Amino acid sequence: MRFKILKKDGFARTGIIETERGIVHTPAFMPVGTNGTVKAMTPDEIASIGYEIILSNTYHLYLRPGHEIIKKLGGLHRFINWSAPILTDSGGFQIYSLASLRTIDTEGVEFRSHIDGSTHFISPEKAIEIQLALGSDIMMVLDECVPYPSDRSYVEKSLMLTTQWAKRCRDFFEKQNSKHGLFGIIQGGVYTELRYKAIEDLLKIGFEGYALGGLSVGEPKKDMYEVLKEIVPCMPENKPRYLMGVGDLIDIIYAIDKGVDMFDCVMPTRNARNGTLFTSQGKISIKRSEFKDDSTPLDPECDCYTCTNYSRAFLRHLYMCREILSMRLNTIHNLYFYYQFFEKIRNAISENRFQNFKSAWLPVLEKNSCSRE
Repeated sequence: MRFKILKKDGFARTGIIETERGIVHTPAFMPVGTNGTVKAMTPDEIASIGYEIILSNTYHLYLRPGHEIIKKLGGLHRFINWSAPILTDSGGFQIYSLASLRTIDTEGVEFRSHIDGSTHFISPEKAIEIQLALGSDIMMVLDECVPYPSDRSYVEKSLMLTTQWAKRCRDFFEKQNSKHGLFGIIQGGVYTELRYKAIEDLLKIGFEGYALGGLSVGEPKKDMYEVLKEIVPCMPENKPRYLMGVGDLIDIIYAIDKGVDMFDCVMPTRNARNGTLFTSQGKISIKRSEFKDDSTPLDPECDCYTCTNYSRAFLRHLYMCREILSMRLNTIHNLYFYYQFFEKIRNAISENRFQNFKSAWLPVLEKNSCSRE
């Protein structure tokens, strides 16, 4: 796996991640296909929008259907009929969310399945073994994602464990002679000095890319922005920089302005299923009664399949009737909007006008039309 910077506009940059299964233009947004599927979409539809990479989750695929079954059936790409790159999250965040069902020690994590209550153990080596069986193009080290708030002593202890796990993941990964990429994860909560320490330690190990984890877990926006401001410029410039689990478009603009290259989040797909849609005029909630006889497209500036063929009135009707087509059409639009948004960002950086883009879009994104029900 290789990374090449194409253009810089301040700290914001465009680039290309080269993998065996294709290239990824950055800044890039990765639709989340936790169980190997982006909800309500076919892989062909995801590709037709323009997406070059998706994210799947090690924890969920390990539990069901099982990484060994997926490997037996030809790997994750063949299993889900997706030929482009896949990044797999190691499952650290999911294990974090199962606080009452897991026990962490130096060897790894013992947890009870949220599906059937069965007991499992994942070590750093096991996390990489699972991802290798899946055939992931970009793999993530096993880490502990600390909750917010957490006192400094706990975060410091957790960071030491995460760094030890990262080294074990790297050592195991190296023994497999894989041509794919492995990313280290920078933890440290809202304590920037611990984040600096994490970078220092991870650089000694060496990875194909570096991710910021443990953000957007309940901390105030100002704290997240402070971490981004201080830490992103310290991440290796010649490696991809990945901000994990952040999908708010205002946060994305801020992060790109600091030099982040990769993002993932369920926000566009989950919001779509709940009737919240992103448009060039701001977010709208399609269930509002004002749309019941609105014959206009969802977004007159959008040329996605949904906006080209259907009215706001019809989309509201589908949502209120809980029709499956509602989830389909809403998801098509939101994912299309996100892809186009990132393409506009890449173009703006390439043309040295990212700050103009930022100034034009922030007032639109700060509208909260969804608050009016």
